[in-house]
Amino acid sequence: MLIPFEGDLQPDEDYEGLRMAEAAFDEAAAGGCHFLGCSFVRTSFGGGRLRKSRFTDVSLREVRFVATDLAETGWQDTSLDGCALAGVQAFSAALRRVRFRGGKLDSVNFRGAVLSDVSFEDCVLREVDFGSATLLRVSFAGCTLTGADFTKAACTEVDLRGATLGITAGWESLRGVTIDRVQLVTLAPYLARHLGITVAD
Repeated sequence: MLIPFEGDLQPDEDYEGLRMAEAAFDEAAAGGCHFLGCSFVRTSFGGGRLRKSRFTDVSLREVRFVATDLAETGWQDTSLDGCALAGVQAFSAALRRVRFRGGKLDSVNFRGAVLSDVSFEDCVLREVDFGSATLLRVSFAGCTLTGADFTKAACTEVDLRGATLGITAGWESLRGVTIDRVQLVTLAPYLARHLGITVAD
């Protein structure tokens, strides 16, 4: 059973087996922490610094991250259900076996991040930056991508099937992704323009 947590988060601390519910950690200075086997429920992080923190075997449900520094964080065996991330810095983060489900990601910076065995399910991704990121076995089933940037991203076994695609940059980085036939028809004009192909009847 998880132990209810009360109080403020402190930097460079280990938090294990705790339940953090209905809490607001606004402007938290908690960089370098390790959250192990914890649960976050209807918790908010407004601003704040969690840089280089690690989340291992953690469950997050209806958690809000707004303008939060999550750069260089590590996420493993973690699920985020119904979570919202807006204006978040997550560059150079490492995500392994992480699932986002039913959430919203708005202006999230994943530049230079490494995502392995990550699934986005029924999420809305708006202006998300995957520039120079490494994506390995990443899927986007049922997602809507608007203004997504894949510039210089390295994609391996990335599955975009079932997603509504609004990609604005990084067409050359889509080598190695899987799309369905409907998506191909939608993307064809953009791919042709990127490749300098003129289509005329």
